[in-house]
Amino acid sequence: MRFDVNLSILFTELPLLERPAAAAKAGFDAVELWWPFDRPCPADREIDALRRSIEDAGVRLVGLNFDAGDMAAGDRGLLSRPDGSARFRANIDVAVGLAGALGCRVLNALYGNGVPELSPDAQHDLALSNLSRAAEAADRIGATVVVEALNSYESPTYPITSSAAAFEVIDRVGAANVAFLADLYHLHRMGEDVLALIGASAGRFGHVQIADDPGRGRPGTGAMPYDQILERLDASAYRGPIGLEYRPVGPSAESFGWADRWMPDEPASGADGRDAQGAQDAQGAQDAQDAQDAQPSAEQAKSGE
Repeated sequence: MRFDVNLSILFTELPLLERPAAAAKAGFDAVELWWPFDRPCPADREIDALRRSIEDAGVRLVGLNFDAGDMAAGDRGLLSRPDGSARFRANIDVAVGLAGALGCRVLNALYGNGVPELSPDAQHDLALSNLSRAAEAADRIGATVVVEALNSYESPTYPITSSAAAFEVIDRVGAANVAFLADLYHLHRMGEDVLALIGASAGRFGHVQIADDPGRGRPGTGAMPYDQILERLDASAYRGPIGLEYRPVGPSAESFGWADRWMPDEPASGADGRDAQGAQDAQGAQDAQDAQDAQPSAEQAKSGE
């Protein structure tokens, strides 16, 4: 089983360009990112600096979001929004170019919040058009575009809040390289049986992300049966990495002991040289507190992903 670290929610105690090396030091060889810039077309020097930081760290970029708008202000994607469509289209080639340069083969296109003055059907048609454009561009580098369902508690006007709704979008696009991003935290929070979903639909997953519910902490801090979930994923048709997209309590590098049993060859026990059991013991003492105290940082609060 392979895990990757989402550097937009983990290691946020460090500057962006230092995070890939921190993930490598913690025992990971793969990372993913939400769109890390505040505009769709950043300067070449900014893109080059990020690319070099990933390459120099010796990690692979396995997932990248297209620009999703002003996340801090509540945006949750641009696909379906008339006021964001041009921005999304401007970002397509930039995001695909960065992904292609780093060998990344999964790009996440967040659907976008509902627009009260526009009918859902009109928004849906715009989303499908933009998703088709993104899929065509991604196909040039052999990449898949994924569609994600979010939970309505954190993103109340985001219309794609179930696997069924996401599959409907994917089916209507009809492109072979559009798949489902199964964020199990969001799906569980919306009441879906994630074990049943994995059993029935893992072959349609383009990527998987995990965190525990409630609290969006690391697995083991909430109510989700992660031993069963990971066993089911391991036995399923899904063969991609599993993205760690949870909010750590304390230093990110000390939050990975729970994963050691699933990564026996390369334990992710922390960057400070402690053995795996020591990391697990330190975390175990915090479990009860983690479930209550996990709070997003200013950067993490930018996204309800």
